[in-house]
Amino acid sequence: MVRGKSSVVELAVVTVLAGGHLLLEDVPGVGKTTLAATLARALGGSFSRVQFTSDMLPADVLGAVVLDPKGGGLAFRRGPIFANVVLADEINRCTPKTQSALLEAMNERCVSVDGTTHRLPSPFLVVATQNPHDYTGTFPLPESQLDRFLLRLSMGYPEREAERAVLRSGGFRQADVEPAVDGPQLAELMAQVRVVSVHEQVEDYLLELVGRSRTDSRLVRGASTRGAEALYRACKALALVRGRDFVIPEDVRELALPSLAHRVIPRGDGIQAAEQALSEILWDLPAPA
Repeated sequence: MVRGKSSVVELAVVTVLAGGHLLLEDVPGVGKTTLAATLARALGGSFSRVQFTSDMLPADVLGAVVLDPKGGGLAFRRGPIFANVVLADEINRCTPKTQSALLEAMNERCVSVDGTTHRLPSPFLVVATQNPHDYTGTFPLPESQLDRFLLRLSMGYPEREAERAVLRSGGFRQADVEPAVDGPQLAELMAQVRVVSVHEQVEDYLLELVGRSRTDSRLVRGASTRGAEALYRACKALALVRGRDFVIPEDVRELALPSLAHRVIPRGDGIQAAEQALSEILWDLPAPA
């Protein structure tokens, strides 16, 4: 179970309904893997977990063409990426070559091996965890890889009473979670997200935020169009989760950092500099009435 992190759980659900992928970043031992695995089981469908290490190869994730022991010819052996929900645990412990193997899968929902394209199951969701970059044995995720994650969330340390409950229960444990939805139900919820309305003034507010990120002197590179689209989809999903069929400016403000901070490049070091710059842009940006 994940105790005392209701806001993180809510945004994880937002990521699912928006049809995106989720990146959980924090120090080891605060429940990242527990959250990812519990979310995967709640969604039903097929589930696989990949524990990334520095010696992994792309074929270990995608699969490979091997000799078929039955037919005597060659056959494609599917890798763990072929699942509805893939838990990519400690994704930044593998080399950039293996990290890049996920790009096509996350963006196109398919993989190409030995000149043949294989479709991934639908729905398809990657929930990745990573340790901070200053930890031993980690490789920074390429910008193109980060751009494929709809939201980047940080677990943070639990509050005292939540941590007390973890201690008394014997540590982080993955509860026996029954699937909350099946495939058709999830598809219907995702379809409802697409029809959530966004007023033109709220769209202008979002676009102005993205535009200012591209001209702000504290940022070397601002948010891309993919980043703007990710924020747009996430806001619609958040509105649906909270029982609304329309987006409000507060949705944009709440999701601006989780959806954009990992996509921009600050002049300072680290994600904190990006979050600080975006926070100050939001502070100066008047919200529509």
